[in-house]
Amino acid sequence: MKKIILPTDFSKNALNAVQYALNLYKDQTCDIYFLNVYQVDGYKLDNAIMVPEPGERAFELAKSRSEKQFEKLMELLRLHPKNPKHTYHTIPTFNSLLEAVEDTIAKKDIDIIIMGTKGDADSRTTIYGTNTINLMEKVTACPVLAVPENVRFAPPKEIVFPTDYKSSFKHRELNYIIEIVQMHGSAIRVLNIKEGPNLTTVQQANKELLESIFKDTDHSFHTLEKLKVHAGINAFIESRGSDMVAFLNKKHLFFGSILSNPLVKELGYHSRIPVLALKDHSK
Repeated sequence: MKKIILPTDFSKNALNAVQYALNLYKDQTCDIYFLNVYQVDGYKLDNAIMVPEPGERAFELAKSRSEKQFEKLMELLRLHPKNPKHTYHTIPTFNSLLEAVEDTIAKKDIDIIIMGTKGDADSRTTIYGTNTINLMEKVTACPVLAVPENVRFAPPKEIVFPTDYKSSFKHRELNYIIEIVQMHGSAIRVLNIKEGPNLTTVQQANKELLESIFKDTDHSFHTLEKLKVHAGINAFIESRGSDMVAFLNKKHLFFGSILSNPLVKELGYHSRIPVLALKDHSK
């Protein structure tokens, strides 16, 4: 049983992420939680004194709008072939997205968050909305898969896994990428951007550990040099037409540096392929 949160604001890119998720896990038994955080007119989440109460007219109107949107979403999903493996749940809530997600993770024992990202279609500098960045950086309990607005689902043939080999790995940290690979017959391409002529003893040991974790998958190791990290990842993905990129958010070191400005503005591939942020379980 896979438990998935799909945050939605009922927009086109949120619906696209729903369709991607349902296809990605179509052969898995899933509980799928559609989560909508709504705003109440006249109230702000950061004003603790002015908290709307259930039963108040403004609160009930906002909740009703969310529930009606959910009804439309369920009607839309009923137009697609029914998947008996998938069970849908809807959660309308007045909250911040981060708090609502973390609360749902705790209550429902969620495995993964899948959400849409909306960038400027005419610009490769607008990659992520703040909501996506916020969840990728701050949710520590489970992975986050960000699906760009214009990506249509196709079984991923190749998933790029960039690493500097400086930190060790645990099998459970990489379970999600291994599961996707096994579900869809994908290959993992491990990418290292070289900083020196040779790997250190620690880096070599971590590379061998990664080899053992990926031993039952189709995988290969690749090295680029004389390139900055973001440029190297971008060039590798573009040259191969890769379908997904997965990062291990290792205590915000490697992954955090990728997402920090201005680097995120230069990672144009984010607007074209899904990004899976895996979580560090060594904390």
